[in-house]
Amino acid sequence: MIERYTLPAMAAIWSEARRLESFQEVQALASEGWAKLGAVPTHVAGAIREAPPVDPVAMAEREAITHHDVAAFVDLLAGSLAEGGEWVHYGLTSSDMIDTAQATVLAASCDQLLGRVRALFDVVRRRAFEHRATVMVGRTHGIWAEPTSFGLKLATWAFELERTLQRLVEARRAVAVGKISGAVGTYAQVPPSVEEHVCRGLGLEIEPASTQVTSRDRHAQYLSTLALLGSSLERFATEVRNLQRSDIGEVMEAFAEGQKGSSAMPHKRNPVRSENVTGLARLLRGYAQVGFENVALWHERDISHSSAERVVLPDASIVADFALARMTDIIDRLVVNADRMEANLQSTRGLVFSQRVLLSLVASGLGRDEAYRVVQRNAMRAWEQGTQLRQLLEDDPEVQLSETTLNHIFDTHSFLRNAEAVFTRLEAVEL
Repeated sequence: MIERYTLPAMAAIWSEARRLESFQEVQALASEGWAKLGAVPTHVAGAIREAPPVDPVAMAEREAITHHDVAAFVDLLAGSLAEGGEWVHYGLTSSDMIDTAQATVLAASCDQLLGRVRALFDVVRRRAFEHRATVMVGRTHGIWAEPTSFGLKLATWAFELERTLQRLVEARRAVAVGKISGAVGTYAQVPPSVEEHVCRGLGLEIEPASTQVTSRDRHAQYLSTLALLGSSLERFATEVRNLQRSDIGEVMEAFAEGQKGSSAMPHKRNPVRSENVTGLARLLRGYAQVGFENVALWHERDISHSSAERVVLPDASIVADFALARMTDIIDRLVVNADRMEANLQSTRGLVFSQRVLLSLVASGLGRDEAYRVVQRNAMRAWEQGTQLRQLLEDDPEVQLSETTLNHIFDTHSFLRNAEAVFTRLEAVEL
């Protein structure tokens, strides 16, 4: 992934140095496991841990000769030991080391993302409570619907993030799995006790039945979880973009001093950060597709997944991390224009109260279809003539509603009296 979308913590998790460090620890733990069985000298594990980290540049040079990255790593690590180098990688196959080491990286990646999701949830929940009574027009199909509140809109985002976190916890459980079971998973050259020692030492679960690799449905679950996370972030970003439109103007991304919205038009304040998140979500969905394609390998294993994973696993993790951080900042500093929300609500000429009029007419004794026809007729006149719906209803002889009833119908805040149940639920959520 390009530097523009790479933040330091996730970059460190997916760095080549971290990957090689994980390789080295797998080798040390495997030697310890063998030493418990008396098959490998006891000093080897310590010698591996004390050996200098394998240099990525030196490894690349060695790989140019071996044409095999694991063989190059093993050669360099074994060669750096004063004695006992012959026991490095004893009984293991490449994927024993690669998949188990990668599981530790994926677990760390999940932990980083879980922290990001919690941070975004906290910001969204805080702003939801801040605007629980900030009334605005609800819209369906892009058309005025009924009054809602900006806080209620944010509350739906908060609960979606709660579900996102639960899915990410499950994805972590799926990918934090290692295997040290040999060439085709039969433990023919390495006993299960070595695997158990390695995985326990790394904080991983054991793949209960492996081929030469851990099952790739696990990685597909991780990538699809990130894709769904991206889709949620895109939903939030799309709403910000729509509400920032000049003709709506109800929210606005924060605008920094010295920032320029357009190279040509100085008046522009574009929702560029939300648009950025929207684009990154498309990447995450694309990465998930690669994860699905990687599930079906030939027989016990081929390496058609390998080249793809080297791209999609780090890139998806980095993109998700960046998108979460960006969305957190967007919502944290979002400018909410409550006055514009109120003005837009008033500009509907009362059309947003049509359902309540319908229900009141039914309660007064009209049949539903007849009541619907009466309300629709007056609503269409309000649309076409720019007249207030209430005035039209008061002038309509078919509408027999008292002033008290009409006052209740057109009371904006009464629409939110039962929405407090949502905030009671939100207050109880703990991530």
